[in-house]
Amino acid sequence: MGDPIPIAIVLILGGIVLLFIDSRFQNPTVAVEEDITIKKAVAIGFWQCLAMMPGTSRSAASIIGGMQQGLTRQAAAEFSFFLAVPTMMAVTLYSVFLKTYETTNLKGYELLLQSKDNIKLFLIGNVIAFIVAVLAIKFFIGIIKKYGFKPWGYYRIIMGVFLVIYFSYFK
Repeated sequence: MGDPIPIAIVLILGGIVLLFIDSRFQNPTVAVEEDITIKKAVAIGFWQCLAMMPGTSRSAASIIGGMQQGLTRQAAAEFSFFLAVPTMMAVTLYSVFLKTYETTNLKGYELLLQSKDNIKLFLIGNVIAFIVAVLAIKFFIGIIKKYGFKPWGYYRIIMGVFLVIYFSYFK
């Protein structure tokens, strides 16, 4: 699954799907999160599962699923970001409490508790990551409102073609 050519092809296909979804679903019926039913949320979650395939964006998969379920572009993007929270929390908890780091043979919390500097860096890193994420989401939502998903669709197609050429001829 780590071969770059299939990943590049998935990038291209994902870009084509984004362009299709952006032009196809023009009459959304759900504009706010409160109107997303459990059934719609589960369907969007299944779309998100496509992100297990290398080259597939988790946010793009859930946004596509959201729009397929009748959400507006903005509601689909916001819901996608909300869906990221449990995933990020799970990764953080796994990294801190369960993962053993090969270089030190220590768990994450053991590394953190080795010094006050480690704890400070961990906390500062999380606060900065949160602030950057909020700013990125606001920027992303602004672009979606103005241009839809076309910029990301074209970006994925161009990047995928570039990667296919690069890994086919230069690697």
